[in-house]
Amino acid sequence: MDKLVFYKLLHLFALIVLTAHTFMAFANPDPANRKRTLMITGIAALLLLVTGFGMLAIQKIPVASGWVIVKLVCWAGVSAMSGVVYRRAHLRGLLSFVTLALILVAMVMVLFRPF
Repeated sequence: MDKLVFYKLLHLFALIVLTAHTFMAFANPDPANRKRTLMITGIAALLLLVTGFGMLAIQKIPVASGWVIVKLVCWAGVSAMSGVVYRRAHLRGLLSFVTLALILVAMVMVLFRPF
């Protein structure tokens, strides 16, 4: 299997896991689930970061590209959301909307990135 394909598969898998567990935290911010949810989202976020930079290195894309910076900001925002919702459960609606917006912006950056 090509390295790039492997990185893409891992990247998408980590994105799905991070998104699913973040929205699971929005649905039920019970403190009993906090440790496990933060552990899973942290590992998924780290895997997203590593595979993202791996794909950049394979394709020889500079990290200082504008779309890469935007994606890093989106990654940081989505990665933080599962932790924030446990502290600010009353803002679940707003936080879920912001998370959806960050995911949408990151997806748009993938579609319209310069080659």
